[in-house]
Amino acid sequence: MAIFDEEPRRKPRTHEIGQDLSLLSVGELTERIELLREEIRRLEAELQAKGATKSAAEALFRRG
Repeated sequence: MAIFDEEPRRKPRTHEIGQDLSLLSVGELTERIELLREEIRRLEAELQAKGATKSAAEALFRRG
């Protein structure tokens, strides 16, 4: 068993807003678009959850 990994670990693919896109292939651009769509879905879900929590809190305080 080797002490060190044989191959260096690759960083997960990320997208940086405003980065140069000219060197990316069509496949890489497609991957980035899907990555960003998944992130938008995640953000929207969190926004809805926070909205539901806020609505519940407002309803609770209106009763009193």
